Amino acid sequence: MRLTDADYDDADERLAAHDAFLAARYPGERADRQPVHTVYIPADRLDGFREWGAEALRVMDEHDFPWSVPGVREKLATEPIEDLRVDFEDGYGVRDNEQEDAAVRKAAAILRAGSLPPFLGVRVKSLEAATRHRSLRTLDLFLDSYQDDKFLITLPKVSGTDQVAAFVALLEKLESAYGLAGGTLRFEIQIELPAAVLAADGTATVARLITAAGGRCVGLHYGTYDYSAAAGVAAAYQAMDHPAADYAKSVMQVAAAQTGVRLSDGSTNVLPVGTRHEVQEAWTLHHRLVARSLERGFYQGWDLHPAQLPTRFAATYAFFREGRDAAVVRLQRYVARADSGIADEPATARALAGYLLRGLNCGALTDASYTREELLGFL
Repeated sequence: MRLTDADYDDADERLAAHDAFLAARYPGERADRQPVHTVYIPADRLDGFREWGAEALRVMDEHDFPWSVPGVREKLATEPIEDLRVDFEDGYGVRDNEQEDAAVRKAAAILRAGSLPPFLGVRVKSLEAATRHRSLRTLDLFLDSYQDDKFLITLPKVSGTDQVAAFVALLEKLESAYGLAGGTLRFEIQIELPAAVLAADGTATVARLITAAGGRCVGLHYGTYDYSAAAGVAAAYQAMDHPAADYAKSVMQVAAAQTGVRLSDGSTNVLPVGTRHEVQEAWTLHHRLVARSLERGFYQGWDLHPAQLPTRFAATYAFFREGRDAAVVRLQRYVARADSGIADEPATARALAGYLLRGLNCGALTDASYTREELLGFL
């Protein structure tokens, strides 16, 4: 042995700052529940959100839903919307101040009037010059009308770190003004512009956006149509599975890995409405896109219509149930260090445990052969 204790101490000293950086920046994936979707409903059409489950069941029966997945009907009857976003951006449009102020107050009253999904928030307008003041006015007024510990803010059309840093400063002021604990107001960043992926100076933007958020960013959401249009993709080819979309989402995935910031895919605007043939075609597309996102590590997406809920849950439940047995066997063999024909490493064991935990958290699995506590022990 040629190295001494002093050499070890020197290495520790040299790397102490980097060790601290890694612990703060890459704490690992969060083990708490992530919603499988976010439902965006324009603020002026929020009244009927508690009827989405009944409407989804009606469309399933009327148009012969082609997948028979246990638990989907029960899910639609009990918790059809997991994450609700009251939308004051594209879905709501541009109104005068009096109209939008009234919409904010009405939306808050609707939320207070009954049961709520487990996750909830508001999407304000962007911080671009044309909509900045209205965006902040809406957020301020919403907080004056409604507050909730699980409340999230979706910040759309982010194009650079300056916007994120300015938003953080404003959230700090709002927390102080409303007597909220520091760090209460958290937000998601929507990746809807190429500038959010590649900056004007040629540097990658997404990771810098997370840094600029100072720990308040909890999610990155891909915006299918704004991003595709800005990237020059013709309208007929704008879709979640376009190569331009896959590139942006790959950058998002790398930037968010091990940070605890979660990912959400976007939406499809092909809605299950019309004739039986049109509805089933839209269902087939949506089911395929949801399954594709799950396979690529995007465990959340957007839904825009009640009739998209059956395919969201059918594809999600099938994803976890079809892989459950193989994941359990691989994890058991890893624990027993048995010869499985697959040389799994600790990182793969964490991935297997994370997969099973996600299946339990979303309700797709009722039995993973391991308890939640045991699965958490692998993470």
